[in-house]
Amino acid sequence: MLFRKAPDLTYADVTPKAVYLDRRKFLQAMGLAGATAVAGKNLFELAMPSQTALAATKFGDLVKSPFSTTEKVNSFEDVTHYNNFYEFGTDKSDPAKNAQKFNTSNWVVSVEGDVAKPRKFTMDEILKIAPLEERIYRHRCVEAWSIVVPWIGFSFSNLVKLVEPTPKAQFVAFQSYYDSRQMPQGRWAGIEFPYVEGLRMDEAMNPLTLLCVGMYGESLPNQDGAPVRMVIPWKYGFKGIKSLVKIKFQSKMPPTTWNLAASSEYGFYSNVNPNVDHPRWSQATERRLGEIFKRKTLMFNGYSDQVASIYSGMDLKKYY
Repeated sequence: MLFRKAPDLTYADVTPKAVYLDRRKFLQAMGLAGATAVAGKNLFELAMPSQTALAATKFGDLVKSPFSTTEKVNSFEDVTHYNNFYEFGTDKSDPAKNAQKFNTSNWVVSVEGDVAKPRKFTMDEILKIAPLEERIYRHRCVEAWSIVVPWIGFSFSNLVKLVEPTPKAQFVAFQSYYDSRQMPQGRWAGIEFPYVEGLRMDEAMNPLTLLCVGMYGESLPNQDGAPVRMVIPWKYGFKGIKSLVKIKFQSKMPPTTWNLAASSEYGFYSNVNPNVDHPRWSQATERRLGEIFKRKTLMFNGYSDQVASIYSGMDLKKYY
């Protein structure tokens, strides 16, 4: 048996949790029934990784972030089985069911545009950019529900500094991965793919803006945006683009998927704002998953102290 020290391991070397658990199940089956069928399943079936199990890499030595909220964290079950990822279906339960075969191996994120040092990052390189932090953030969905999640990652500004944006770079455009063969449910989503999003440069450089690689101490589940995504806690959740493959620095405001689909409902900024209602429902209150009663929506989702100055002088009803 070959053992390697932790520094020698790469992101791809870690045995997925699903494989480990199913291998143990396979060995138990051998002891129980030899080469015969066990509980209606043969050994070949038991040896294969479960299609519904979550592969996960455990992260150690996480820095506790000063940006974390002290609010009660939602359960892993809540966050992984009630979420939006339209590439895998439009119902909140669809991503957990449909994303399990999503292949995230050999992942590369291309960084390009108005930068002095364009480059492509592998996941191993991303994990080495900065120390990983656990940040417990409030997460507010535009449909007026909310959760609290212990995300894992680091400030996006750490990556920005490596590629050295030029003075032309006023915005950052993001693009997610899309493959209709792996994501056949996307054809019925009613929006264009690949999913695209964007930030103004000062928003991207704010220390709250998180390049996220995990949650709950482990790598991201497929249905929550594996293997790397954005989390911008003072904005509605759809701004946090999942399964990120391209980052482009540019002079013009980039298009964003939901603004393209319905500009009267979804603006470029999409800041959490209880005073600006969605055309079809109020944003003044929200319901935290697992709770019965609604609570008041906080301006900028409760992060006003860190981000309000970015929008000084702007009409936030006009620039919604």
